[in-house]
Order: sequence, then structure tokens, then C-alpha cells
Amino acid sequence: MSDKESRVVRVVPGGPVMVEGPVCIELPDGGVVESDRFMVAICACRRSKTYPLCDTSHRRRERGDGSSSGKSVQASAQ
Repeated sequence: MSDKESRVVRVVPGGPVMVEGPVCIELPDGGVVESDRFMVAICACRRSKTYPLCDTSHRRRERGDGSSSGKSVQASAQ
């Protein structure tokens, strides 16, 4: 290990990878994303519009029952 302090990296189940910042993220295409925040959320689901940073897109899911709210709507027959 080098003289630098170790960074804490926390993998959130179903969510992002949390890394103590500041960080410099090197992308496969050669691009670089930097963040000077004290804690950085790195996207693990690849749904983020701000990839490689997390925008909580992993939280947005369609409801399985086909309804968009908890209220039921009843059609009236005429």
C-alpha cells in the first residue's frame, strides 16, 4: 500500500457505489469525470443520465399491477 490514506468504498445493494471524495473517475473511452464532493455516488446500474455519477435512476421502476397510484378508478356503466 502507498503512503496515501485508503479510501472507503461502500457498495449499496440495489444502489450506487459510494466513494469518499474527492475522486477522479477514468472512463473506458479515456474521458475523466472529477468530483470534489466529500462523498460521491457512482452509478452501478448504468441507468443514470449523469453516468458515471448516480442520479437515483435505480429508484424509478414501473409498478407491476399496471396502476400509477394507490387509488382505484371505477368506470360507471350507462
